[in-house]
Amino acid sequence: MSNSNIPTGQTPEPKAEQGQLMKLVLELGPLAVFFFANAKGDLVASWLPFLSDMEPIFIATACFMVATILSLAVSRIKFGKLPIMPMISGVVVFIFGGLTLYLQDDTFIKMKPTIVNLLFGSILLVGLLFGKSLLGYVFDSVFQLNAEGWRILTFRWGVFFFFLAIVNEVVWRNFSTDMWVNFKVFGVMPITMIFGMLQMPLLTKHGLEQD
Repeated sequence: MSNSNIPTGQTPEPKAEQGQLMKLVLELGPLAVFFFANAKGDLVASWLPFLSDMEPIFIATACFMVATILSLAVSRIKFGKLPIMPMISGVVVFIFGGLTLYLQDDTFIKMKPTIVNLLFGSILLVGLLFGKSLLGYVFDSVFQLNAEGWRILTFRWGVFFFFLAIVNEVVWRNFSTDMWVNFKVFGVMPITMIFGMLQMPLLTKHGLEQD
């Protein structure tokens, strides 16, 4: 006998939450590897002798690229598709990380967050000019908003990405490499989380009624 009293969609919630947690781990994992390799470059070089002649930032860049490849591969295997934003970010990592290692110039890897954020911000804001709230195509399975809600949220995130690009430029151009790495790991994420939480009133106001 089927249990018709259980509302559709309630049973898979724990699995959905686990999936979201794993996505978060896969997205933050390469960043954690980057931070560790930069802070413990000598230790990493002792494990991988072919990296022993590199400075910590270049060791971290190489490890970051490998970790990004592994993260995207696991995402593809686990979820059957590659998430759009990490995939775009991964492509930029390979390009600018490759230039960093080839030219032995850490300017390229430091500019990577600037390029990624400018790219995301431009895509969102240009989409709005053509009447498309592109953020809705990425997060429609997470949030249920009306058209006005998606338009406002898309605009806010587009501007926020430009803000992150400017902040990254200020930090890497005016502070040490270690300071930039620390900010990238321990600064950007809290700022992003706070900004995300500040959008809760918007999500509540423009959320669609659901069973």
